[in-house]
Parts: sequence; C-alpha cells; structure tokens
Amino acid sequence: MKNKKKWIFLGIVALLLIIFGAYRYFIYVLQDQWSEKDTAIARAKQEAGIVSVADAQKSVWDQNSIYWVVEGTNKTGQEVMVWVQFTDQGKPKEGQNTVHQELLSSGMSKEKMKAKIKSSIPGIKDMRLVPGVYNGEYVWQLFYKVEDHYYYQFYRFSDGAEIGSPFTLPNR
Repeated sequence: MKNKKKWIFLGIVALLLIIFGAYRYFIYVLQDQWSEKDTAIARAKQEAGIVSVADAQKSVWDQNSIYWVVEGTNKTGQEVMVWVQFTDQGKPKEGQNTVHQELLSSGMSKEKMKAKIKSSIPGIKDMRLVPGVYNGEYVWQLFYKVEDHYYYQFYRFSDGAEIGSPFTLPNR
C-alpha cells in the first residue's frame, strides 16, 4: 500500500511538471507577440494621444505592410483608429508616415462594414474582418469563405468601397 501511494504521488508531481512546462512554453512562444502589441499601444498613445485602448490587432499583407492597428479613445473623447507600421523584425518603423490616425466617425465602423458585406456577398461564411493597409491605403481586410473557396477582399476604410477584385485562395 505504501508503494502505491508513492507512485500516485510521483504521478501527480510529474503531471504538475508537465502542465507547468506547457504553460511556460506557451508564454515563451507568445511573449514576442505580446511585446509587439504593447509597443504598438505605447506608440499610439505617444503619437496619437490615445488615452484608452479598446482593441489592438496585427495586420500583415506583405513585407512592407505589417501594421498593428490600435482602436481607442483620444483626449477629446473621440474614437480613433491608429495604424502603427512595423518592420519584419517586429520593431516599429521610424520616420514620417509610420503612424497614421483617423477618427472612427470619418470612416466605416466594423459593424457597418460587416452589414454591408453580408448584404453584398451572398452565402458568406467564416468572415474575419480586420483593419490593415493595402497598396498604401487604409482598409478593412476581409477573409471569408463562400461554398468551398476562401477569399481575401479589401475595402477602403474611409468609405467602404471595394478595392480591386477578391483574391481566391486555392483549394487543398
């Protein structure tokens, strides 16, 4: 009986060590992403005067279009979106035009864009809409599925107009 308790105790200790190791690995894998997000938020607060942050999302289209988009409220209480450009090494770009802000009221909100998209694309499923940059324009980047195909489509942030035609992803 004493030997059985010893093995149960060792089993519990081993399980706890495995859980702790998995947790530490999870933290290790995501710490760079969290650090980038914190840097983007700090830069948005410094450059655009955001006082409270509602959301921050990463948007990547190509090597020159890596942005963190921070949504929040400025000092006057207006809701703003701030695009902070990053390098492919995960550092914020320096120089002019690397931080851009727009009032949410001067563009299309996420909810309005979703409603417009649902009415214009019949049969849309698995929709993911994130702010981003495409060909130097501030956009809503849509990833969606219709039937068995996946697509990317871009919409101008300022007025919700489509930019180009959808990119079709190949089936596997």
